[in-house]
Amino acid sequence: MNRTALLVIDMQNSFLHPDGENFYPDAPAVIAPALRLIEAADKAGAIIVHVSEGHRAGFEDFEQRRLPTHCISGAFNAAFYEGFGPAGRAREITIVKRRYSAFFGTDLALFLTEQKIDRVVICGVKTNVCVRATATDAFGHGFEVVLAREATNSNRRNLAEASIEDIDRYVGKAVDMKTALELLA
Repeated sequence: MNRTALLVIDMQNSFLHPDGENFYPDAPAVIAPALRLIEAADKAGAIIVHVSEGHRAGFEDFEQRRLPTHCISGAFNAAFYEGFGPAGRAREITIVKRRYSAFFGTDLALFLTEQKIDRVVICGVKTNVCVRATATDAFGHGFEVVLAREATNSNRRNLAEASIEDIDRYVGKAVDMKTALELLA
């Protein structure tokens, strides 16, 4: 049994589509590497967790105190970008989050624990916000954390680099694609 899960963070129109409300020019660079990780995870029978950000239209949301309203559930920006999200694979689920971390206020830790997962490989956007928060919380829940370097980035390169360094130093390992693919196999 594969004890590694792939966490695919926020691969949504908001960040990846040129018309997305949070699009940034470097975002599309993570598309091909993330798709390779999904393909490898599927082939190996690893669990694939598609994480999306979703907020309710017309309701107060604490996150809006720091960021403009975004990723409204059911709208274009909240939808998974083409090629991402559930695709009928045998071992995939979706987690919708309302904060940066895929673990905060969701049942992700419970689900992964029930499935006897001990390692998570993380990819997606943005390295210094949602990816980092998810990596930190994964570590806090006792999971071995692996970040696929080429499959994550941010609109603030210096913050992405600092986050990768911090993840590698304090909560897990930041690895190249070859290593990430091997860990999923």
